[in-house]
Amino acid sequence: MRISVKGVVTSPDKASGRGLQIHPSPVKSFAVQHNLPVLQPVKLKDPDFIQALRLWHADLQIIVAFRMLPEEVWGMPPQGTFNLHASLLPQYRGAAPINWAIMKR
Repeated sequence: MRISVKGVVTSPDKASGRGLQIHPSPVKSFAVQHNLPVLQPVKLKDPDFIQALRLWHADLQIIVAFRMLPEEVWGMPPQGTFNLHASLLPQYRGAAPINWAIMKR
């Protein structure tokens, strides 16, 4: 079976460091290095984002520790959407969900 990545969705570039310069996320940097299309929506219900995602015609989506996506996005690919997150959501949220999952178990 041949698998091709249609694109990557990641958070918008953020200011960081001493000079608060704008930096891309590591995910975006990787995608750019590998010539993958990148979407960086500010609002996940933005119709332009939804349309751009739909135009990729993905058969499957894999979400890794991202924000809460609208149901429209979850239901988009015919083979489904997998959400991978190392914490025990929804029990442990916030800045350190993995740490809390380990401490509470």
